[in-house]
Amino acid sequence: QVQLVESGGGLAQSGGSLRLSCAASGRTISGDTMGWFRQAPGKERVFVAAISMNGGRTYYADSVKGRFTISRDNAKNTVYLQMNSLKPEDTAVYYCAASPYLSTALPRYDNWGQGTQVTVSS
Repeated sequence: QVQLVESGGGLAQSGGSLRLSCAASGRTISGDTMGWFRQAPGKERVFVAAISMNGGRTYYADSVKGRFTISRDNAKNTVYLQMNSLKPEDTAVYYCAASPYLSTALPRYDNWGQGTQVTVSS
């Protein structure tokens, strides 16, 4: 079992930037697809971005494409989400997750962090 801990959330102004980190412990995540998901109040948790094991493939939700960038450093066992041009609708709890599959589907992810709050003010 891998433990995932997100950090870097907080309050940002519309148009601003934040960088989320997801630090893994317990085992290496170099064999996992890593994903970021988010859940806004009263809404379902949805896919944001994913990155393949070696970082060669990345996937994004249409709503964040061109604004967010997912990356990983397997030597540090850490995944990042750079969020630029933030909008109020990006406000949500952001979760990091690991999957043994190359997938963007939430059910394929079996290890989850506790989440970090991102709030974007207009």
